Formats: sequence, C-alpha cells, structure tokens
Amino acid sequence: MGVIKMPTAPPKEKRNAMSEYGFARASDQVLAVRNELADHVIQALRRAGLPAFRDGEEATEDRSGAVVSVNPDAETASASVSVGWRCDPAMTQAAVDSLASGAPNAPIVRYPGMIGLHMQSALIKVLLSAGIIATLESDPMNPDHILVFGTMSDLPSALRPAFVPPASKPGGDRP
Repeated sequence: MGVIKMPTAPPKEKRNAMSEYGFARASDQVLAVRNELADHVIQALRRAGLPAFRDGEEATEDRSGAVVSVNPDAETASASVSVGWRCDPAMTQAAVDSLASGAPNAPIVRYPGMIGLHMQSALIKVLLSAGIIATLESDPMNPDHILVFGTMSDLPSALRPAFVPPASKPGGDRP
C-alpha cells in the first residue's frame, strides 16, 4: 500500500494570493483601483450628509450608516464594490433579541431590513447624482445592498449619457 500524502498549507506567497474563502485574490493593482472607487463612494455619501464608512474599519461595529465593502476576489460575478445600510445597533440587537425569544413575526424583526431596502434607492440616487454608477443588488442574501461599478468618467465617451434636460441648458426653455 502506498504512502498517503497529507495536504500541506500553500506557500506564503500563494496564501497571500488567496482570499479568506479560498478564492484567488485580486492583484494589489486591482485592489488599489477598487479601494479608490470605494473612497469615492464614501466621499459622495458624506458630501450628501450621510454617515459612510468602510466595512471592517476599526471602531465601526457600533456605527450606523452606509457600509462600503470591497470584494478582494480576483474574479467577481458582479461589481467589486457594494454598499449596504446599517441601522442603529440597538435596533438590530432588538430584532435579534425578538428572534431569540421566539417572536419572529414581531415588527422589530423586519425593521432593520425594511430600512435597508428603503435606503437602497436613496443611496443609488445620491451616487448617480455624484457621477458614480450604482444599481440594485440582485442577490437574495443581500437584498438591501447596492452594487457600484465605477464612475461615469470611467465609461468610454460613446457610452456616457449625453442627454441634458432642456431646462438645465444655459439659456434653455426658461421664460
């Protein structure tokens, strides 16, 4: 009978090329572009007066507002930057407590998710008005998240929106 060779941990350079779930990690150059886009998203949301921060930053576990995430995987089936809304931690805890006490139909259980869904369209509109391309997330596991694909200036000129409403043109249809 042959010797069974036990798998060993990949070399350190290979481990750094893998995400925490075992997927190939994006290159540092790609991650830099994604992080720059995430910074633009945070900036645009803050300019609109909304609290926004990066997922995983220190001391953000108890913060409410727009949570911006960057996907570190090399291959993404969707956008590499996403945004979700986090309610006040006390509301989320109340929902968890209600579930744990056997009251899954209590209104508080649905509250954090409903607020996230309501904020979704507002976040998209704020980002679009700042020139950032954002759309609804179609993942049933994250129904209240939005996806961010880039900025309008990232698009080739042939694909950029060219329509300007007549009333917004200088000297347009104003009496």
